[in-house]
Amino acid sequence: MGNILLFTVNVVKQLFSGPFEHKELIKQGYQIGNKTLPLIAITGFIMGLVLSLQSRPVLVDFGAQSLLPGMIAVSIIREIGPVITALLCAGKISSGIGAELGAMKVTEQLDAMEVSGTKPLNFVVASRVLATTLLVPILVFFADAVGLLGSFVAVNMHESMSVRLFMSQAFNSLSFSDVIPATIKSVFFGFFIGLIGAYKGYHTDKGTESVGISANSAVVTASLVIFIIDLIAVQVSDIIYGF
Repeated sequence: MGNILLFTVNVVKQLFSGPFEHKELIKQGYQIGNKTLPLIAITGFIMGLVLSLQSRPVLVDFGAQSLLPGMIAVSIIREIGPVITALLCAGKISSGIGAELGAMKVTEQLDAMEVSGTKPLNFVVASRVLATTLLVPILVFFADAVGLLGSFVAVNMHESMSVRLFMSQAFNSLSFSDVIPATIKSVFFGFFIGLIGAYKGYHTDKGTESVGISANSAVVTASLVIFIIDLIAVQVSDIIYGF
């Protein structure tokens, strides 16, 4: 924990000190989004579809099927969307960063950067951490939108409902107390997904086997941290908004 804390402090310092590697940030942001977007789209659509199909019979028994769009919207935007998206990013992005930096560590590319005067924490680590911090909330919004689309398709499997009516019922059930906490914790999800992947890769031991170990450890640790952050966020939201 002490090593991770020191590593976090050093990375945060690099984020606020020059030189700012904007080209590397754009490159990493594009790669992260391009690699993850199809998986997020498919998962988000299935998530909304299945959740609606499973919830509708219970609501029909009570004659409350009109509440389905609002219930799905609140469930996806407040909790399911951010957590599922973050777990997918932990498996896809954090492992990729851990493996990439681990390979650079094993082949001594990071040492070569330090010798040549390039700051590896700035060029390699900080750019990736900042990219995940910015991209994960965007991916969460995209997953929420696709999830609502899947819910709309599920609703129209059993009854005819226009897009305007579905969106009206869905967004009438939402408030800023649903969106703001979900967005804030998505930022923390993105930060720690990039940070843990970078930490595991940056501290890879010598040997090719260590690269796989670092990638696997990054996924497990990032997933655990996501659940811990979500637990803390729920408790803080309960105190602030009185859920």
